[in-house]
Order: sequence, then C-alpha cells, then structure tokens
Amino acid sequence: MNTTPLVSTAPGKAARFVATHTLLALDARHPFVAKSLIDAQDMHRTVMSGFAGWVDDGSRDARAQMGILSTWTIDLRKAQLSVVVQSGVPGDWGRVPRAALAEEPHSLTVDRTFRAGERVDFRTVVNPVRSRPAAPGSPEGTRGTRVAHTRPEHVRTWFARRLQPAGEPAVAPDGVTRIGADADVDRLALRMLPKASSAAPHKGLRISRSEIKGTFTVTDPQVFVTALTRGIGHARAYSCGLILVR
Repeated sequence: MNTTPLVSTAPGKAARFVATHTLLALDARHPFVAKSLIDAQDMHRTVMSGFAGWVDDGSRDARAQMGILSTWTIDLRKAQLSVVVQSGVPGDWGRVPRAALAEEPHSLTVDRTFRAGERVDFRTVVNPVRSRPAAPGSPEGTRGTRVAHTRPEHVRTWFARRLQPAGEPAVAPDGVTRIGADADVDRLALRMLPKASSAAPHKGLRISRSEIKGTFTVTDPQVFVTALTRGIGHARAYSCGLILVR
C-alpha cells in the first residue's frame, strides 16, 4: 500500500501538498517520555506507535510507506516535550500512556498549494553529514563512512548545496538532490543542537543535529512538495529532515 502524502503530478507552476500533522505535548518528567528524550530509538518507537496496522509487521520501509517524519523540541522550564509528527495516514495515539500527555494529541489536515515565487517561512532540523571515501586499499565495494559537520559554517554550506535557484535543475551537477526553493543563505538562523544517541542494541548511534530557520522562495513547486513530503538529508527515522513551513 502506498500511503505517502499526496503530491500533485500535474505539470505547471503550482503543486499541492496534503498530509496530517499531529502535535504531541508530553510531560518530560514521565518515565515513558524521559526514555524517549534520552534514547533516539525510543523516540522513533514513540512516533511509530501511532501507526500500528497500516503496513505489514517487520516492513523495512514502514516509515517511508506511511510518509512519517517528525521533529521535537523540549522546554526544560515547563518540562514539556513537543513532538510534531507528519504522516500520510492518520495516527492513533492510544498507546501513549495518558499520564505522559501534558495535553490531548492535536491533529490537523494540511492541504496547501504552493506556487512558483511564493515566499514561506520555514524551520527544519537536519542531520548534516558528508561522505568520507573508503581508505585506500580497502576491498572493492567497501562503502565510505558518514562524517558529521560540526561547525555552523559547514552546515550552512551543506544546506546551501540543496537550495534550488530559479531555472536550475532538481539534481545538482554533483548529484545532490535539491529542494525546489531558494533562500538567502546569509540570513538563515542556524543553531547546533545536542546529538541524539541510543544505547544497546543501537550502541554507538550518534546523530548530529542542526536547526535551520529562514524564508524560502519557491522555485520549483513540484520538487518543493516532494521535499516537504519525503524530508531532506539522513536520519529521517530519528526526527531529522522534516521541513515545517508557514
């Protein structure tokens, strides 16, 4: 079953995006929530718990099939964890303990058409990495390793490579997939976030995260809607890559 959010296939200077957005306001002092906050795999399970039964158990691409992306923020003063979940199917949050909810889950349908030249404010949390080639002499077929960008100027460059000026193709000459929108790179607000990590059985999982805010100018609506639908970058199973716009 293909249940990813709707992407209009009609050609032209506009494209339609439809998805469900759910806000989970959680009590960070509750053990269920505290575990999700300190373990990236538990956060993944919390998000996915709202979508049982939509795809076969054990499907390797279950998240992608259902179009699930997420992002979260923590208010330490209020001890409240806010999780935004985007999906192509409605969620059922009955598996989250009621005592862990600071508020009832709130869901809405996003149905929006984007047009070339439209300006939209955005926020995204990304996992900015680069590929380091395999060491010389490695066996044929050895894959390189992903290395995180840890300096703001490098993250800014990583993001700039994915912007798509008007008239440019959706895939850059170096193979990077662009996002159908341009932005003034110098006016982006960028913040390095704490790494997300997980203990056994995912020992060693450490995900670098950076928050980027700014204003997009839509240049290729179809490509832009695809980026909204699929997210950008790596670690999309771990609350990275979702682009929120308003």
